Formats: sequence, C-alpha cells, structure tokens
Amino acid sequence: MYVRAKRKRVAEINVVPYIDVMLVLLIIFMVTAPLITQGVKVDLPQADAEPMDQDSKTPLVASVDINGNFYLNVGDSKTEPLEPDELATLVVAHLQVEPDTPVVVNGDGNVSYNSIIQLMVLLQKAGVPSVGLMTDSVENE
Repeated sequence: MYVRAKRKRVAEINVVPYIDVMLVLLIIFMVTAPLITQGVKVDLPQADAEPMDQDSKTPLVASVDINGNFYLNVGDSKTEPLEPDELATLVVAHLQVEPDTPVVVNGDGNVSYNSIIQLMVLLQKAGVPSVGLMTDSVENE
C-alpha cells in the first residue's frame, strides 16, 4: 500500500510587487516635488547678522518706500523712483560691468511684504545670484 505524505501549505507573502510599487511612487514624488515648490531663494546668514566688510565693493541698494516705489542706489547716491523694468535694466548693466557687486534690499518698516517679494523677484530675474537684507541695529531704534 502506498501512503502519500501530506504537503504543508506555504504561508508566505511575496513582497517583491510591493517594493516595485514603492519605488515607482518614490520616483514620482522625487520628480514632482521640485515642481510644486515656489518661492524666492534668499541666502540667509548662518549666525547673527554682522555689518558688511569695509573692504568689500560698494553694494547696489534696491529700496522700496511705503508707497511701493522702487529705487536703486549705488553707495550713498540718491535717485528718483524707477519703473520695475528700468531698475532691472540698470542692475543687469551694473552686474555686467562689475559682476561681484553685492546687492541688498532696503525697505521701509511699514512696507507690505508683497512689495519686498516683488523687488526680490525682479532682482532674481535680472540675474542677481544672492540678495542681502538691510536692517537697522537695535541701538538705532
């Protein structure tokens, strides 16, 4: 007489398809994440704010007044209000002549955040690699 041995059932889960799905989702998120992010790139200091070096070049100072008018000052020179395209053209021209010139943004304390962002986007489109923000020291307040 022939006795047949009983086979045990295999109770394993095949995880390979789950790993494939996970890798596909990871690739999708890696591709779409940079497209979702919007903003203005600003190089923030890693420590407390310090004054600019006296030896550095005279910075371009892009300013916004309380009314949202744009100005461009080189050093201590004062100018009249500029249209956004005029300001961008002047910045591009100055950076072509002196590419290492620092650019800083100066804004009235009561100016809207939107005006500052518009100025920073304008400078970014003009090819400014990084922008500094001007502040008054605590003692001057």
